[in-house]
Amino acid sequence: MGRTVEKLFDDSELVEKIKRRLPHLFHYAERDSSRAGKIGMEVGSLRERILVALLVHRFGPENVETELPITEHEVDVKVSGEPLSIKTLTTSSNRIGAVKAIWTVDAERARKFVREFEPSCDYLVVQITWGKQGGLYYIPVEAQRGVIQHLSSERYFKLPKPGTNPRGVEISREAMRALVEHGLTKKIEIEWRRPTDKYDPYERWVENWRID
Repeated sequence: MGRTVEKLFDDSELVEKIKRRLPHLFHYAERDSSRAGKIGMEVGSLRERILVALLVHRFGPENVETELPITEHEVDVKVSGEPLSIKTLTTSSNRIGAVKAIWTVDAERARKFVREFEPSCDYLVVQITWGKQGGLYYIPVEAQRGVIQHLSSERYFKLPKPGTNPRGVEISREAMRALVEHGLTKKIEIEWRRPTDKYDPYERWVENWRID
């Protein structure tokens, strides 16, 4: 029967809407989180909310659980009880790059994570490539297990270099390419064109202040 999130990729009408709307919404998220022309780290949270909103739109709020215990550090949302991790990355070319697996400044914790890692949830991954083609990917646990078994954890993960400011563990570029090309992975190809309409990130808040 497949998992619930897979239905996103089988709904032809919704797929076309995702192709049209996702670049617009992610552009607005960048504008909302920009200061002096630089995009802040909060853009990641905004992108995640946009994708969760898509899941709510498709499956209904009663089937999308966002209030999760802190112990489920890898899981961002559950859809019909199925755990899902949402990941977004921006690349300058069509080839997908590395994505963050876990954020930590503790080098020992990072090594422990790699040693003990076992895929436990599906991934919903967005590759943002402005001016080029990227995509939205659904990567099930089975694909992750197959790739990590083939590559080994040493090649699947990328640890921060000693002596640098460690910001966490990444799923390597090699692993991500294997994951998105896996036979079980679902994909929606997206042309990342920025909208031409003007967008004021303060307008909606100003409008709210006008309400009595």
